[in-house]
Amino acid sequence: MGYSSLRIGIGYDVHPFAAGRELVLGGERLPFRAGLAGHSDADVLVHAIIDSLLGAAALGDIGKLFPETDEKYRGISSLDLLREVGDRFSERSIAIINIDSIVICEEPKIAPHVDRMRSNISAALGDLDRGRISIKATTTERLGFVGRGEGIAAQAVSLICLS
Repeated sequence: MGYSSLRIGIGYDVHPFAAGRELVLGGERLPFRAGLAGHSDADVLVHAIIDSLLGAAALGDIGKLFPETDEKYRGISSLDLLREVGDRFSERSIAIINIDSIVICEEPKIAPHVDRMRSNISAALGDLDRGRISIKATTTERLGFVGRGEGIAAQAVSLICLS
């Protein structure tokens, strides 16, 4: 593996809270007072991971591949979208070296759900070794839209290897 075959991508996503929806993060349904607004299930963590992978491979972004103007993506599980990205990587012999991500919110607490989130993401990516998937959480110390409890943000960085 030479350095010329390594690529890094970054992803960022944010969604506002929406009453009457389930909160889905990392493919897990978390008990909470509201979900996130969005065309799909609005899984902000998986969306950031998708964008980091697509960016690393120079394959566009989540909005290009899965436009919200396409009704077939309405309400879809973001894990299904991630699975599609994983399939595209397999077709191109692109290996995922690792994914590092962070969920940014004041609440709910993410730590109790991280192991299941890692398993969900691993499965969607063809049983990628869970040791290659990192999920962390932080707050904004009550600053900004996240600090005011208006929504959740996520960031991800991925390292891939082109064959």
